[in-house]
Amino acid sequence: MIYAISLVLIVLALLTVSVARSFKLKTHIDFMVADRQLSVWVLIFTLLCSWIGAGSLFAGAEFAYKQGLASLWLPAGGWAGLLVIYFIAGRARSFAQYTVPDLLEVRYSPMARVLGTICIIVSYTAIVSYQFRGGGRILELAFGMSETAGTILLAVFVITFTALAGMSSVAYTDLVIGLVVTVGCLFALPAMIIHAGGWSTVTRALPASHLTALGTMTWDQALGYFLPTFTLMLGNQAMYQKFFSARSERDARLSVVGWVCGTVVLETVIILLAIVGGVMFHSRVESGQLPAWGLIPYTARYGVLPLIGAIFLAAIFAKVISTGNNYLFSPATSVVHDVLQRFVMKKSSDRTLVLMSRIVVVALGLLALAQSFQPSILHTAVYAYDVYGAGITPVVVAAFFWKRTTTAGGLSSIAAGTAVAVIWKVLNLDPIAPMVFPALAASLISLVGVSLMTGPPRPEQWQPFFRKAAEGR
Repeated sequence: MIYAISLVLIVLALLTVSVARSFKLKTHIDFMVADRQLSVWVLIFTLLCSWIGAGSLFAGAEFAYKQGLASLWLPAGGWAGLLVIYFIAGRARSFAQYTVPDLLEVRYSPMARVLGTICIIVSYTAIVSYQFRGGGRILELAFGMSETAGTILLAVFVITFTALAGMSSVAYTDLVIGLVVTVGCLFALPAMIIHAGGWSTVTRALPASHLTALGTMTWDQALGYFLPTFTLMLGNQAMYQKFFSARSERDARLSVVGWVCGTVVLETVIILLAIVGGVMFHSRVESGQLPAWGLIPYTARYGVLPLIGAIFLAAIFAKVISTGNNYLFSPATSVVHDVLQRFVMKKSSDRTLVLMSRIVVVALGLLALAQSFQPSILHTAVYAYDVYGAGITPVVVAAFFWKRTTTAGGLSSIAAGTAVAVIWKVLNLDPIAPMVFPALAASLISLVGVSLMTGPPRPEQWQPFFRKAAEGR
């Protein structure tokens, strides 16, 4: 009963915040970027919550069960990406648009806006799909309903929650969720280690490879996990929308510092939680009764004292809702702002655009739900990261760092990176080589090669992205 009560309290808290923020929603700009009024602390928690979700809690657990500490290669790509992002955040806020496709049109062309939106839809609905699946597993543990019913119920809640107040809802509920997740993880880890018999007992039960840098992987396999999160982090639309929503360039830049600290601590704790849970419930995983990706919520339910477990399970549930909210909201704004408003609904009122945004949230949520029942959350996560990292990130990074990038180079890069990633997935070619290598190679070769073979861009195409550097000289 205590587990069900904790989830109900979390849902009520999030709905209260979301409904309260929805009453303050006046324009479509409010819906997309919260009137550009997010402070440093709100930014830190919303960035942290949008990044650490089911990909970390479920895909990370599956990876940690198989490889132990070597599974840190997956989140480490994001940490490395954050070091680069620190130098981009201020200029991104200075650019002050609404979405990544906005950026793509200014730097490249209207067609880049459309191609970027397609890539975002493919990648982000896949990410939302396993948030739904993970939430369904938690509802099964707390209420005894089937995982399928739980997945559908969680999808309905996230879709409704996202449609209410847009970015304002996302950011301010993330402030609540970030606090709950931090407390839940930090209390749960020592409690689980004690319950398992101490850290020495845990390490004795692990294969020797679980305590090494590579586990049983080769270097190219490790990089196959590192690069997708690195490239996703650098081009992440959910992140750029938060920077566009900041009160100032300084707030955007400082938020990255807090984000780095929070991400390194929490993702390391999550890996350790999965390793300890894997030792405690090894027989259930090996017998097929418990999927490896479900280790963390299962351990919260059955591996610690009920009060700590209830807080931790609620934290995981809140995190899944938050990430689903972020990654559903992001492609919805792209569809409305970057395609419909840009090419079809040019003279529509704010009220019409907000209504259309909510309709698109529902449509994309249903598309994500249709993808929810994949056999491996880890594989689905890496696929989503690869699509985005190869299709979007190279052209976004080039916009801020390479003046010579041309329209033709950008268009060919988006098309090549997205196409190769999708084809690699459809033909199941991962046993030959990790998807990220051919997809990213196709994107970069197209970007650099075609740019050098075509005439240089007009100054007005690259100047908005180098304004900060120019002011500093």
